[in-house]
This record gives sequence, C-alpha cells and structure tokens, in this order.
Amino acid sequence: MTTESDITPSAADRHHPMLKLALELGPLMIFFFANLRGQWLVEKFPALSELGGPLFVATGLFMAATVISLVVSKIVLGHLPIMPFVSGIVVVIFGSLSIWLQNETFIKMKPTIVNTLFGVALLGGLAFGRSLLGYVFNAAFQLDAEGWRKLTIRWGIFFLFLAVLNEVVWRNFSDDTWVAFKVWGTMPITVIFTLAQMPLVLKHSINLETDGEK
Repeated sequence: MTTESDITPSAADRHHPMLKLALELGPLMIFFFANLRGQWLVEKFPALSELGGPLFVATGLFMAATVISLVVSKIVLGHLPIMPFVSGIVVVIFGSLSIWLQNETFIKMKPTIVNTLFGVALLGGLAFGRSLLGYVFNAAFQLDAEGWRKLTIRWGIFFLFLAVLNEVVWRNFSDDTWVAFKVWGTMPITVIFTLAQMPLVLKHSINLETDGEK
C-alpha cells in the first residue's frame, strides 16, 4: 500500500481539489452533526441505539465516514494521504474500544495520541540528524537544510501543543464543547499556524533549476 503526503499534490489532487477537501473534512462534519443530533438519529434509525449514547453514535459514524473517505481517496485520487491515513487507523482502533467498552476516554484521547505521535516522530528524527518533514513536503517546495530543520522543530512543537490542548479541553469541558473544538477549533488554529510559517519558507526556499545552472 502506498501513501503520499496530503500536501504533496498529485495530478488527481489538482483536478479534484474540492473532493480532496471534502474527503478530509467530511468525517469531522459528520462527527459534529451526529453528536449534535444523536437522539434524533437514534429515533430515525433505532439500530444506532446499540452503539450507546450520542457521542458513541457519533463515534461509530465517524469511523465509517473515515474508512469511506480513505477508500474513495485511494480509488479517485490514487493514493492515501499519510496524515489522514495514520489518523484513520487510530480512529478505528480507539473508536472501536470506546464503543466496545462504552468508555468515551478512548475516542477523546485519539487526537492526543495522533498529534503526540507526529510531534515525537519529527523531533526524534532531528535527534538522529534527519528532517522527516523534508520527506513529506519536498514535492511541495524546496528548502535548504537550515530551513527544513527550523520548520521541523516548529511543526514538532506545534503537534505536541495540539496534543496538550486536546487534553485540556476534553478533561475540563463538556462533550459538546470538546466535539465543537475538535471540528471548529483545531482546523483554524492549524491554518493560522501554517500561514505563519510562510516567511520562513520563503526565506529558506531554494531554486533547484537555478542552482543547477550555476
């Protein structure tokens, strides 16, 4: 099974940008809606009551939507974006444990596990002299070694920040607040952080064609 970076645009990605966005955001929107209207869904589809309360119903539908989005991505776009792929595996494992044990803790800790995994992998790679972010982003843009090092450190710390933030929210606020934060909070924070890295990217960008002519 092959995977590619979700920000490494393939020809299919460029031809189906809205589909790619829908596949990434769709499962989250379904999770939010199902949690918000969990009781209504159970009344319309009584079989869903077997999953448990609203958050468990939302978790079950989130798992199904995540698997469907990965399958469609593989068929239509021709690859599995690495971050949604890893996240999807954790969703299925922790979502299944949550429903089976009727314990909300597992699905609530999923973002913590995923973000910690990415953060430790990036920072750990630097400790061994490898900027793993370069392998992910190198088809999108080219940076010098110092640029990759700085960007990797920033993203590694940012992923760990998201992990801590998720722990703070789910342990101190209601289920509805946590779900809303997961959908409407994490994405804007990530977009703002990404845009904030553009000065560094521009400063350390290199032109391979120009360098090759020298």
